[in-house]
Amino acid sequence: MIFRRGRFADVVARQLDVFAKDEATGLLEEIEDAKRVYDRADREEAEERYGDYVDVVEAATEALADMRWAFAHTLDEQSAEEYEAAFNRAVQKRWPALGLENDNR
Repeated sequence: MIFRRGRFADVVARQLDVFAKDEATGLLEEIEDAKRVYDRADREEAEERYGDYVDVVEAATEALADMRWAFAHTLDEQSAEEYEAAFNRAVQKRWPALGLENDNR
């Protein structure tokens, strides 16, 4: 069986590479730090630390959603839907914590 890459696979991969580079010492690093703090938090602090983690994840997913929307806006409706689905799948694969949230934006 031959698998064909979607027509937006390359552009989505490049967009996510740019995001990863731009946010390596920004949002992505903040997510790692917040998750580490949450994982190490004692029971009394865990809820608050989880909230901090979720806030950073939401900021990153909003940035990704803005990127997705900016490109999708240049496409016709059917192509935009195909692109958005490809983008969401790629985010889910690359950053599972962001992918679940990204589908809802």
